[in-house]
Amino acid sequence: MRKFQFLILFFLAASLSSFAQNKDAVVGKWLNPSGEGQIEIYKKGDKYFGKLAWIKEPNLNGKPKLDAKNPDVKLQKRPLLNLEILKDFVYEDGKWTDGTIYDPKSGKDYSCNMSLKGADVLNIRGYVGISLLGRSETFKRVK
Repeated sequence: MRKFQFLILFFLAASLSSFAQNKDAVVGKWLNPSGEGQIEIYKKGDKYFGKLAWIKEPNLNGKPKLDAKNPDVKLQKRPLLNLEILKDFVYEDGKWTDGTIYDPKSGKDYSCNMSLKGADVLNIRGYVGISLLGRSETFKRVK
């Protein structure tokens, strides 16, 4: 009987630890499809965020590229490098949902969901209104 109880506790502990690992599986650096930039995804509290950790051409005319397309004039002088573009994602049912993504090329924010397609492939879907009205991109993990 003790062996049976031990086995149940062992499987329960193993399943809880795999759940916790699965939650943070998105954390790390990801290369965008064009190879021009990397997003570093990290956790703050119970939510997930991402910043532009590397861009192929960080400078323009010897000065850092800025968030020039931002509709808020006060924010247009922010450097693109280390700019937080993924915000407020929560982990739910194997996906990271209810977040937003900022597109510095257009200066627009979109609703966004993320999901893993294997350990090293991240699908990011930005959309307006409902998820059907959007665009997906596939990022690859940087090792």
